Amino acid sequence: QVNLVESGGGLVQAGGSLRLSCAASGSVFGINTMGWYRQAPGKQRELVATITSGGNTNYADAVKGRFTISRDNAKNTVYLQMNSLKPEDTAAYHCKAVIQLLTRVIDYWGQGTLVTVSS
Repeated sequence: QVNLVESGGGLVQAGGSLRLSCAASGSVFGINTMGWYRQAPGKQRELVATITSGGNTNYADAVKGRFTISRDNAKNTVYLQMNSLKPEDTAAYHCKAVIQLLTRVIDYWGQGTLVTVSS
């Protein structure tokens, strides 16, 4: 079992910045890819950014050049630095961890942290 706890969300003006954190605890041995997803009211959950255990990153087109994903393996934590925030970035941001232990691959999700960007 892996527990993911997000933090860092809040209310920010357009053009501002926030840094989200997601700390993993529990059976963290098999954590591979970690990422951030978001879901705005009335919309489906969408990928924001992912990062592999080797540091390879992937970003949604909507956030490229503005968001940066990183991880600290010693702390079992993934971060999302969000700059130049726009009102359309308003959403609940959820952390995801992919756990692979030999034959088993399991996705774990955090409860989310709310980001609200005002115009």
